[in-house]
Amino acid sequence: MYHIPNINIKDYHYLLPKDRIAQFPLEKRDESKLVIYNDFKISESKFKDIPEFLPENSLLIYNETKVIRARLLFQKETGAGIEIFCLEPVMPTREIQLAFRQHSGVVWKCLVGNSKKWKAGKLIKNFNIDEKNYILIAERTEQHKDYSLIEFQWEPVDLTFSEILIHSGVIPLPPYMPRKAVESDKFRYQTIYARSEGSVAAPTAGLHFTNNVIRKLKEKNISFEELTLHIGAGTFKPVSSSSVEKHEMHTEKIYINKSTIKRVLENTGNDVIVVGTTTMRTIESIYWFGVKLLVDKEPLEYIDIRQWDPYDQKYKKDISVQESLNAILEIMQKKNMEVVSGQTQLMIVPGYEFKIPNILITNFHIPQSTLLLLVSAFIGDGWKDVYQYALGHDFRFLSYGDSCLFFKNQ
Repeated sequence: MYHIPNINIKDYHYLLPKDRIAQFPLEKRDESKLVIYNDFKISESKFKDIPEFLPENSLLIYNETKVIRARLLFQKETGAGIEIFCLEPVMPTREIQLAFRQHSGVVWKCLVGNSKKWKAGKLIKNFNIDEKNYILIAERTEQHKDYSLIEFQWEPVDLTFSEILIHSGVIPLPPYMPRKAVESDKFRYQTIYARSEGSVAAPTAGLHFTNNVIRKLKEKNISFEELTLHIGAGTFKPVSSSSVEKHEMHTEKIYINKSTIKRVLENTGNDVIVVGTTTMRTIESIYWFGVKLLVDKEPLEYIDIRQWDPYDQKYKKDISVQESLNAILEIMQKKNMEVVSGQTQLMIVPGYEFKIPNILITNFHIPQSTLLLLVSAFIGDGWKDVYQYALGHDFRFLSYGDSCLFFKNQ
């Protein structure tokens, strides 16, 4: 039986003028403005000074996913432009890191722009690398309501699919940035610690970090751990139903190292800071994975957290973080696993009880979005005061916008 909070999505609307949506990043990452919400009080600073507001000896966890150049632009002989947006691999493997290492002959689930102009046949794109000519060929093998299956082949076949995207793809800027990607987006729409390819959108809370900020954090004896959530296009999907109960949350792939789980355990009693809503969803999903291991008593090796699992009375047991994470480590030890992976559809809404983090670094989010619901779950109705303050004090919004530091209300 599910106990899903009765939430009207209209209560999470605010007026966001278009001119407040940042279209380009600031010249320096850490010069972005920072709004701080702590103990029901609002203050303001710059992101470069965030170390001053974070507690010593805390643990900071970030998402090290890397944005891929997922947009491939083709032009038919008729002159019609066709955009193929790569979402996730299908063949010969669905494991994303392996998929990037494949050579010619891969199939991906994709969105197709200007699809009506592509009835049949193959699309061809020519590009050069070090004066050597390559040909990329795309063919639609299946068409579904929300996506298409596209087979990609290329000649010569010496490149991996990762290299194909690097040299012929375009950074996929969010839909609220209606402009062409420019050269600087290649590195500014990535965190400085991005490592594992797989996202089609940036974990934007991390875009503000610089080496100087990280150095200052380390000077406060703040330790760092990483995890991975590959962000899908579903992150931009609005809550279109009036009640969140009817909204279908998107599913994303996650990976977490044994060392990170151990570090969270060792940090019991100290502050845990998460960078971004993606990191929050992942670390909380890990807790629920451990709960499912203990309750279902099945030795699962693959994380699969459904949208409403935390709201299922079956799993609402008095299970501590220590018990949950130890259950995961026990499985990993038995199976000789250094990384546990899977997928999460976790939807965090007001009424949710956070298990691990008590400090959140994030950006400003779209009205009536699942990300705004998560923020509200974390700091309550205080989000309204924060957003009104930001609108009244010249803050920039969304992906390339300014930042927030939220302390969970006690």
